[in-house]
Order: sequence, then C-alpha cells, then structure tokens
Amino acid sequence: MQLLSIIVPCYNEEQAIPVFYHEIKKTMEEFHKEFPDTEYELIFIDDGSKDGTLSCIKELRQSDPLVRYVSFSRNFGKEAGIFAGLENAGGDHVVIMDVDLQDPPALLPEMYRAVTKEGYDSAATRRVTRKGEPPIRSFFARCFYRLINRLSETEIVDGARDYRIMSRKMVDAVLSMRESNRFTKGIYGWVGFRTKWLEYENVERVAGETKWSFWKLLLYSIDGIVAFSTKPLAIAAMLGLFFTFMAFVMIIFIIVRKLVFGDPTSGWPSMVCIVLFIGGIQLFCMGVMGEYLSKAYIETKKRPIYIERESSNEADHTDPVSE
Repeated sequence: MQLLSIIVPCYNEEQAIPVFYHEIKKTMEEFHKEFPDTEYELIFIDDGSKDGTLSCIKELRQSDPLVRYVSFSRNFGKEAGIFAGLENAGGDHVVIMDVDLQDPPALLPEMYRAVTKEGYDSAATRRVTRKGEPPIRSFFARCFYRLINRLSETEIVDGARDYRIMSRKMVDAVLSMRESNRFTKGIYGWVGFRTKWLEYENVERVAGETKWSFWKLLLYSIDGIVAFSTKPLAIAAMLGLFFTFMAFVMIIFIIVRKLVFGDPTSGWPSMVCIVLFIGGIQLFCMGVMGEYLSKAYIETKKRPIYIERESSNEADHTDPVSE
C-alpha cells in the first residue's frame, strides 16, 4: 500500500475548512477508484489562527481518523506551515494545497498519475489567468517573475502555485534545506527533479478573505530575490563605480572650464539636487547590503522555523480513551 500525505496550511480559515473537507473527501472517493492501493492522510497545519480554525480541525479529527493536525504557538507564516507539513508527512508522496479551494482538488488524480506512472518526481500547477485579482496586483506579480528570473539562476515559473505533489526523495531534499528565510518556490527550483506542469484558470476563494496584502506580497518578493540571487549586490557595486566615474569626469570638466573660459562655478540649486540624488543612490545601495546582512544575521541565530503548541500525535498519546 502507498500513502499519500495531503498538507493543508491554515490561518484563520474557520469558514473554509468544512467546505474544503467536503470537497477533498468527494475527490478522494473518485481517486480510490483509480488508485485502490493508495491510502491518504490529511494534515492540517494551524498557523497560530485567532478564530475557531483549530476547534474545527479537532472536530474533524474526532470523526475521521485520517485527519491529523499540528498547531503553532503563534503565526509563523505560510512558509513555516509548509515546512512543518513536510516534516510531519509520512507519505510516499506528499501534496501541498490551500484550504480555500483555489487549488482544485479535481487535479489530484492527474498529478498522482504523473509521479507514479509517467516517471516525474513532481507535478506542479500554475495559473494561466489571474481573473478576479486586482489589475495592479496582477501587474506587479508578472513584473516580479520577470525580474527574479533575470536576477536568479534558479528558474521560477510565472504563475506557479504552492499546489504540487512530490516524491519522497524530493520532499527529503526540500527538508534538507533548513534555512530560516524560506522562499519555497525558489527551493523547488533549486533542488531540481523532473517536474510536470499543469495549467488551470484562476479560481475564486470559497470563503473568507485572502491573508496576502499587497505589502506582504512585496516583502515576500524581496525575500525571494535576496534568497536566490546576489546580483542586487553587484548592481549596487556597479552603481557606485558609475557615479564615481561620473563625478571624476565632472571634476575634470569644471577645472577645464575654469582654466580655459574663466567661468565661475555656481548654481547651488543644481548642486543640492545632485547631492540629494547621489545620497539617495547611496542609501539604496546600503539598503541592499543591509538586507543581505540582516538575512545572514537571522540565519546565524539558528532559531527554529516554527514552534509546535500541540498536535494530533500528542493528543493521541494523552487521550485516556485511546489508551
């Protein structure tokens, strides 16, 4: 028998969990008709939710032994949730999907077929449309993918979702990268392995609201660039060389103009503008270096990626009924 682990990160998803559970159970009933030798487990990762998410998961656990969960001591972010799910998954193949049903469960049989019968190590999904998203957000998302693929040697597919299935070997490779500043889309590309891409159109959330604001996405994109490219440091260095050269040329020009033509050196407004411009470039370059330095500083602390508050494994050991 094969075991398929389905990881579902959750943060304040009390409304979406019952709908997701109904859909995934229905999908797995059809799944078993094609793959009768494969069992599955549902691993919910409660990322420090402040609503009734954990209570909802516990209710599912009481009625369905295939449901497992891990609850964090606070909100550590989706990247930590994915890592915790991978650490707790015991399956021969592992799936990561969102609870809001923007990742269609109906694709699971095709994804599983790719890794069990077609020789792929992973089957991943990407959106071909961003229907329903604000236009400005879609524009900046496309700009980010173009930028990071120019700066980084690790390929990151435009529109890639976290929704993917992986072989145990690939899961172990991802888990071996224990960096605190995690950008999973980049990690998938860095570890390699053969991946089949499945395309689908964007799907609206079934319930609740997105937890990703524009500001959070911007910071997340910066983390991704810093994690998988050092070219911004080279760009900062080249800017420094360029403006040093320009300053040297302008000094020569002013000296020659004074000696040959006798023109006075005046124009303090333009000088102020130049000083402010150069100062802005310097602060930008310092910011780039500071971003890399801060990431290195965090990594040297070797703090845990997440802290577990409770889990279904712990509950099973302490439950007097189960004993």
